[in-house]
Amino acid sequence: MRTSSESPDLTPCFQTAEDRWQAVAGRDRRADASFVYAVKTTGIYCRPSCSAKLAKREHVRFFTTPSDAERAGFRACKRCHPKDRSLSEQHQDAVARACRLLETVDETLGLDELAETVSLSPSHLHRVFKAATGLTPKQYATAHRAQRLRDQIGGNTTITTAALNAGFRSQSRLYETSTKTLGMTPTQVRRKGKNAVIRFAVGECSLGSILVAASEVGVCAISLGDDPAVLVKELEDRFSLAELIGGDASFETHVAQAIALIELPATGLKLPLDIQGTAFQQRVWKLLTRIPCGQTTTYTELAEQLGKPEAVRAVASACAANQIAIAIPCHRVVRRDGSLAGYRWGVERKAALLQLEQRPDEAVNSPKSSR
Repeated sequence: MRTSSESPDLTPCFQTAEDRWQAVAGRDRRADASFVYAVKTTGIYCRPSCSAKLAKREHVRFFTTPSDAERAGFRACKRCHPKDRSLSEQHQDAVARACRLLETVDETLGLDELAETVSLSPSHLHRVFKAATGLTPKQYATAHRAQRLRDQIGGNTTITTAALNAGFRSQSRLYETSTKTLGMTPTQVRRKGKNAVIRFAVGECSLGSILVAASEVGVCAISLGDDPAVLVKELEDRFSLAELIGGDASFETHVAQAIALIELPATGLKLPLDIQGTAFQQRVWKLLTRIPCGQTTTYTELAEQLGKPEAVRAVASACAANQIAIAIPCHRVVRRDGSLAGYRWGVERKAALLQLEQRPDEAVNSPKSSR
């Protein structure tokens, strides 16, 4: 699957009173599932998006749930009906149901049929699904089938059986899409990359050594470390039976682009990516590519954007599983208190990357590469 950087629409957490007041003042529908507000002079509580006349700030109180507001003596607004499910909650439910359907049926389920099942129009479902997951329904289904296929073909099952179990209606259909979904053919995946070609090169940057590797689909690994030999060994272990080609002078331009992304983060990466992971991991990684350079988000905020506020640990695990440093910027995710959590390539490098992004127009070190 190929991705490119794009500007995000990060959903706030609405944790502070100031954030909540701004949501009320802006009638922000995204906040409807997070809290209600009450007006002391009227004794009524409302959704943040209620169209009622805006009360003075000093007359407003915030409550996490309608029940909290009612226990404090307030009654529900008859205009916005805050006790009913909010539109955003309805959308989250529809997306969750659509995800479950896409995970359990074969590849013939189309957008129209999916939309009818969850009681939304096709265009509306497409829009809210992508907003919640970072993927279109078709991309989500493809990613999930690819993961099921990887799980199946790792054992003794024939590729034909694995394809049918994963939701592909025929083996020919599988081979038509396998290179895009797996980065290599099913047979190559089973044989840990046998007959697949992975090109790579190693360079040096201000953060130490950097390795970039790519399949026929796109960049499948960007690794950082102190020892180039260790980075190469990790790549060999991951694709133990693939044909690894290093020392290719033409490929070293990929390393130069990755180094430029470190030293001058605002330049962005123009290379296609070969992202291999579960459907959930791909949803998280897609959201990571939307975090603007120089900004951060939290694991909690990412979980809320996915419509799974309880999945903070799963989001953290997906960030930790990322194999493509910088291009999928998991370094831009921090704890809720702003402190730095773990990072596959070292917390010190995470801090350095964030510091570099605070001055994106200033080169810190001249990029260089080596064979």
